[in-house]
Amino acid sequence: MTAVYLVIGVATLVGLWSIVTYNTLIRARNRVDEAWSGIDVQLKRRRDLVPNLVEAVKGYARHESSTLIEATKARAAAAAATDRASIGRAETGLSRALGQLRAVAENYPELRASQNFVALQQDLTEVESEISAARSIYNSNAQ
Repeated sequence: MTAVYLVIGVATLVGLWSIVTYNTLIRARNRVDEAWSGIDVQLKRRRDLVPNLVEAVKGYARHESSTLIEATKARAAAAAATDRASIGRAETGLSRALGQLRAVAENYPELRASQNFVALQQDLTEVESEISAARSIYNSNAQ
């Protein structure tokens, strides 16, 4: 009879351990998903700033149309991406296009003096820092 109680006790402990482990893994997965959602929100905010930034630059840099078109295409690709890997690639392309757009803006002092452009640049800088913070949270949760 003692052996039966011992088997029941071990089975109960294994069952409890399994439940606790499963719940811990589910909680960890939910934290990772929540952290990714924070990144996704910031990436969408950045994509929403791109058309306004392109319009602000377009008025001053008419002959820089290839850079403006590239930024618009990169935004569209980022918006169309569905899985995390393709989102990462598309957002990298968008970052590159935004960097080129900022470089073009450096050639136009009147553009840099524009209040609209300055406000958009500040918003973009703020979003970039929030993306960085969200990525840090995601990375720590993913580990």
